[in-house]
Amino acid sequence: MFVPNWQVPNQVKSLQTTRQGGFSRAPYDSLNLGNHVGDSEHVVSQNRRLIKAPQPIQWLEQVHGDTIHELTPNSFSIQPVVADAVFTREKQLVCAVMTADCLPILITDKQASFVAAIHCGWRGLQQRLISKSLAVINPNNLSNVQVWLGPAIGELAFEVGEEVKSAFTQISTEYESAFLAKDDSKFLANIYLLAQIELNKLGVQQISSDFECTFSQTEKYFSYRRETVTGRQASLIWIE
Repeated sequence: MFVPNWQVPNQVKSLQTTRQGGFSRAPYDSLNLGNHVGDSEHVVSQNRRLIKAPQPIQWLEQVHGDTIHELTPNSFSIQPVVADAVFTREKQLVCAVMTADCLPILITDKQASFVAAIHCGWRGLQQRLISKSLAVINPNNLSNVQVWLGPAIGELAFEVGEEVKSAFTQISTEYESAFLAKDDSKFLANIYLLAQIELNKLGVQQISSDFECTFSQTEKYFSYRRETVTGRQASLIWIE
């Protein structure tokens, strides 16, 4: 696991896990954090205790929807909460999303007034989950918002059909640039660019990322498209 490389206030802490350093056996080897993929619940619990963040962590049951959960001391649940975005204004409460090719997005602002984690596959991006999340959070100034785009499937590996491209270009022709045509009505989609276009349309300019591809980095990341039966890594953020 590693600390994301972005310039945020000192009290904002973030963490990205990889597939390395846990207890799970193949095909979940080894730091699988997903309790819904067929791995042993006991082993997943062991893996989750390795995370260097305040415990317990609020996990989500992610369903590729647009539900946004506000995390407070009263709303915290040991059981996963059904949502694909989570935010908090409270200290020591950890927002987390799990991925294995989808795009994890961590968000805060220069005042550290909130932190948020969003799980975005193409459906979440097409449903404008980033925009909906920021509308609920309602930052004082979107120009102060800071975003980190975590590891996700790269633009050379994310093949989609015409229906996916159309779902975006019907919203705005700006999304055309995120799709590269292939033969047989297929396209290569740039999930990072899809997110950046939406963020830029909102007026958010402070976007950081290492643009790491989960599909191509077999030893470092889980990838559902590469392996189907596999584990999940997590992106976490909190206010210290």
